[in-house]
Amino acid sequence: MADVMTPERARLVELAEAGRTSLASLSAMLGRNPSYLQQFVRKGSPRKLEEADRRRLAEFFGVSEVELGADPDHATSRESDDFVIVPRLPLDASAGPGTFSAEEISFDSFRFSRRWLREMGLDGADLSAIRVEGDSMEPLLRSGDEIFVDRNKRGGEGVFVVRIGDALHVKQVHASAPGRIKLVSENDAYAPIELAREDVEVIGRVVWKGGRV
Repeated sequence: MADVMTPERARLVELAEAGRTSLASLSAMLGRNPSYLQQFVRKGSPRKLEEADRRRLAEFFGVSEVELGADPDHATSRESDDFVIVPRLPLDASAGPGTFSAEEISFDSFRFSRRWLREMGLDGADLSAIRVEGDSMEPLLRSGDEIFVDRNKRGGEGVFVVRIGDALHVKQVHASAPGRIKLVSENDAYAPIELAREDVEVIGRVVWKGGRV
């Protein structure tokens, strides 16, 4: 195992664990057999990741390709250019009755300049982009809007993406009684929801929105 678990393999395992995703899901994202990355990590086969696979993983995790085994002289490093890749996730977060998601794996991405992110106060944020569906957060958020969710920000009050069971929602989060949390819609047609804190997983704070005119 010692000669198989090279630094780039160990780094891939570390990134997957930190991102709370599996090697099988990442393999599927690459269009590979579910065991592809597991074999790469545990058995050393393939010996090196193909360039396209390595770049895709580096973009997904927001790291340099060098960390995943690329030649430093030829790597496309996110840290070395002027742009940041923000993964777009197929989560269709609901602003209505809720929606269900089986995977949280990027199927697309946005590319933003670091300067713009700094100007927006988003430099260093752990961003994911998802699309809103439903009208419960209108007029603040409309169905079809793309929102940026900062997974580093899960406390306090504001607009958050939260998970209740298997359903994702976009709601204002307010403190309630001890051990309770209140989820409030912008649209008055939707009544507030109050739940036990342990029944709600806060995914991250909504920090930016964009949509069609």
